[in-house]
Amino acid sequence: MELNSTISAAKVTARMTNWRWAICSLLFFATTINYLDRQVLSLTWKQFIVPEFHWTDADYGFITAFFSLFYAGVSLFSGKIIDFLGTKKGYLWAIFIWSLAACLHAGCGWATARVTGVETLVGIEAGSGIALSIATISVWFFLGCRMLLAAGESGNFPAAIKTTAEYFPKMDRAFATSIFNAGASVGALAAPLCIPPLAEAYGWEMAFIIIGALGFVWMGFWGKMYSRPQDSRFVNKAELAYIEQDEKGETAQEAAEEETKTIPFWHCFKFRQTWAFIAGKAFTDGVWWFFLFWAPAYFADQFGYEASSSMGQALLFTLYAIVTFLSICGGYLPKLFVEKRGMNPYAGRMRAMLMFAFVPALALFAQPLGESSAWWPAIIIGLTGAAHQAWSANLYSTIGDMFPKSTVASIVGIGTMAGGLSSFGINWGSGHLFDFAEGMGPSFQFMQFSGKPAAYMMVFSMCAVSYLVAWVVMKLLVPRYRKIEL
Repeated sequence: MELNSTISAAKVTARMTNWRWAICSLLFFATTINYLDRQVLSLTWKQFIVPEFHWTDADYGFITAFFSLFYAGVSLFSGKIIDFLGTKKGYLWAIFIWSLAACLHAGCGWATARVTGVETLVGIEAGSGIALSIATISVWFFLGCRMLLAAGESGNFPAAIKTTAEYFPKMDRAFATSIFNAGASVGALAAPLCIPPLAEAYGWEMAFIIIGALGFVWMGFWGKMYSRPQDSRFVNKAELAYIEQDEKGETAQEAAEEETKTIPFWHCFKFRQTWAFIAGKAFTDGVWWFFLFWAPAYFADQFGYEASSSMGQALLFTLYAIVTFLSICGGYLPKLFVEKRGMNPYAGRMRAMLMFAFVPALALFAQPLGESSAWWPAIIIGLTGAAHQAWSANLYSTIGDMFPKSTVASIVGIGTMAGGLSSFGINWGSGHLFDFAEGMGPSFQFMQFSGKPAAYMMVFSMCAVSYLVAWVVMKLLVPRYRKIEL
């Protein structure tokens, strides 16, 4: 009898559909597009936009910082909006808004010329009054587009994490999250290979338009392919049973509450679990966004390799290739702890996150080793980025472990707000720090470095310890697994 049951179970498993992975692939492509759109400015400003608009490092830092600040502000509510609209409609609105915003960047030059009355922005004498006027006005136009971009992009992760909680059991969520979250790395990986050549061939404006238009294509696939697993014609009973395995011990009423009963928004802040997630994002997101926004400028400033040069592209490609491939392995690690060690999902994730938290300490060696070769910083920043993405995949999954599905997007939005605030601080501060250090020259020193390299060393040192601090705070707030009871 036992043998027959085993054979029967094997047959059911063999017949199980795998539509959840098709949905995961859509999340991957959405995140890839998200980061491509975000990277267009960082890969064009130094080489293509500065000659036209006369920006300084502080101008660029101002734009990226206030993008992050606005992103933080709208993220506080974007998750709640996703929960209210539902995953399908919420995701469609999010990607429509950010794709439109990405395309609108292309009009900033035209708008600046209309306001200043200057027909040709290129060729204006740097440091002149009209150059300062062009820089100031163009910064505000770009910032307006970035704010709209932030409004749309703030919905990506709440919608994606909510979808993951709908389509995957707890033991698979970190792995699924690491796969779609790898889209951030793939987007950053593809960006230096396609954006600078597009800008060189067709102008920086067309780079924004072409990359921005990809989001509208994705909307068509999402509209056709997504529905809740229990409503999807592509999900059979065997796959649905696999997806819902965590709810086997729940009553019908408890399962219904998990899907429909929402924790009031401000009530979310009463839980230690919420503050643990906030801490995990606040201490670490700024590190990822710093490297994302400043890596192209770093290789140009420190080593003279522009983003459009073959060496610049090779360095950035190597950096994000490391991030892409290693981060996916990090998402699989908690699954091994759960299946092989018998740990509960939260304990397995925290064990894995502690291991990832030590890797960014390598950032302390990026500047010293960079004196011998630019490849060392590229590799070290790549390893730091991979650790961040693996950390992030597991951090997001802790929300699905402890909060009801109906509230997942709201909590993700709250944490994303905290991450955006940390990004604001590091990008705004870095822009001013770099300009100040460059102006001070040899008199500005940190460790064995002087001038701008010393400023980079200061920021790298802060990034190196951020993850360990975050893990300790999270562990103090939530020492062990505890699910929120409705």
